[in-house]
Amino acid sequence: MTYEIPQKAQQFGTDIKQEQLRYHNRRVLVSKEFTFDSAHHLHLYEGKCKSMHGHTYKLQIVMSGKTDYRGLTIDFSDIKRITKERVIDKLDHRYLNDVLPPMNTTAENMIVWIYEQIAKALVEEGYAPNVRLEEAKLWETPTSYAAVTRELMEAVEDGE
Repeated sequence: MTYEIPQKAQQFGTDIKQEQLRYHNRRVLVSKEFTFDSAHHLHLYEGKCKSMHGHTYKLQIVMSGKTDYRGLTIDFSDIKRITKERVIDKLDHRYLNDVLPPMNTTAENMIVWIYEQIAKALVEEGYAPNVRLEEAKLWETPTSYAAVTRELMEAVEDGE
């Protein structure tokens, strides 16, 4: 394999035109992952999670959208900012039973709350309807997670 050093950097307006920046008109997925540390305990649970303990949670946020005139769906820095402001800053190094709405602080309850916070931010900040939150996944341990998708969150459950 040979490597070539570019002789000059591509110049906008000369080597590439604005109409060439957007290569396609397809919906694509973009994703960002986060970690945070929190403590909690579970109510009406017989097992070691009954006592206060901590986790290093891993959170994955997956959004979809069509690209804009530059070829971007949503800037990764905006996904980071939204998730940090709406979720991470509220949960990191905190006692979850105090900072979340009244609920048992299970991964299943937490991921729905997280999804709601980020979906609301996309609407409030004007990203929706082009950018949609497609999935949120919360790992409580390296091998155990709870997840919700847009389809699950929009589904009308029978009898509820």
